[in-house]
Amino acid sequence: MNNPFPYSLDNKRYHTFNYYLKSTYHHKTAKVMLDGGFTCPNRDGTKGYGGCTFCSLKGSGDSNFYADHQIVEQFAKNKAIMQRKWPYCLLIPYFQSFSNTYGPLDKIKSMTEPFLSMADVPAITYATRCDCLSDEVIAYLDALTAQKDIWLELGLQTSNDQTALLINRGHSFAEFLSAMAKLKTTKIKTCIHIINGLKGEDKTAMIKTITDISHLSFDAIKIHMLHIVKNTRMADEYLNNPWPLLTREEYIDIVISQLELLSPNVIIERLTGDPVQSDLIAPFWTVKKIDVLNGIDKQMTKMDTYQGKYYAHDHL
Repeated sequence: MNNPFPYSLDNKRYHTFNYYLKSTYHHKTAKVMLDGGFTCPNRDGTKGYGGCTFCSLKGSGDSNFYADHQIVEQFAKNKAIMQRKWPYCLLIPYFQSFSNTYGPLDKIKSMTEPFLSMADVPAITYATRCDCLSDEVIAYLDALTAQKDIWLELGLQTSNDQTALLINRGHSFAEFLSAMAKLKTTKIKTCIHIINGLKGEDKTAMIKTITDISHLSFDAIKIHMLHIVKNTRMADEYLNNPWPLLTREEYIDIVISQLELLSPNVIIERLTGDPVQSDLIAPFWTVKKIDVLNGIDKQMTKMDTYQGKYYAHDHL
């Protein structure tokens, strides 16, 4: 069966990050994980304590084995790992752990500026929150777009404020929309991060998160299955009172429905996650990432569907 999706190099029926990177930089490009030593407003007491209930002690930076090193040394060590796999690849410093625009502007500058002169660095990415973007920080990052592509990865997780309260998110969907409106006036690229399978959300609720953001101006999305990991508040909740988690088949079905509603121009950076196996409590099927991705591909081909199939119809 011919692939009807135009933005594809490998017969995928969605706009892969690999397609974007090769089309943009004409070279293999890889992200390099970094820990800038930031925290979050719902950890330090500004919004709350303990962070999001699903978040690990390392703030989602669990795969960075060099997080205790200085930033340039972290980059060099993780770069070496990337280039063993892909010699001479281009590199995107990815400030991943916690909220990387939360803190003094001088600190953000000191973490950023070593990379501005590196010829093999075409872009820089900051994982952060909508309530950690002061006008001063936005202006600084926007100015950097004259030198590098600048990406902000904004954790939303869900558009449902009730769910956000349950997971101790610490901000509302309205706050997220306000931040997105500000970023729309800049040259900063945006990636939205959502989580499927949060407690109390059914397929309708997860689809609603997509429909709630589909009209916004954003460049990419990460869709993630909920991981319940050790040493989190959610792990304690789950072990004390388990609730049904999505099966692999349910997750695939939901992701395909979400892709169908997204603009074909939106880059899909992730369709599942990479749990640290020793820390994972549930669901265990998420460990087999390739099986999940292959399952999505096979089902999309079987259904003869693709990203954006219902986007135009939904926006008439």
